[in-house]
Amino acid sequence: QVQLVESGGGSVQAGGSLRLSCAASGFRYDRACMAWFRQAPGKEREEVAYIYTANGSTKYADSMKGRFTISRDNARNTVYLQMNSLEPEDTAMYYCAAGPRGGYCYLKASYDYWGHGTQVTVSS
Repeated sequence: QVQLVESGGGSVQAGGSLRLSCAASGFRYDRACMAWFRQAPGKEREEVAYIYTANGSTKYADSMKGRFTISRDNARNTVYLQMNSLEPEDTAMYYCAAGPRGGYCYLKASYDYWGHGTQVTVSS
């Protein structure tokens, strides 16, 4: 049974930082696409960043470049999202997603499993 358990969300002031974690289990983790998505009220879910666990290659959405860092700890089957210089526009529910088939990590269709989400709220 696949499980993705997110943690680390919360409320911060603009300019602050948060670190999200996603603990994965129930699938082969070492060759998977792992990603963070977010969804703000009234908006579509958008990809924040992904990492391919086999080689650590990453990609970020343009608005997150330089502020967010995705990383993984393969020994712990855990993916992290370090978020710095947070802005009120970053307020959203953040979801961890797993694509155990690997492949095209930039495609939303590659992600078969989703966590329940962790709320991030940034106040001005």
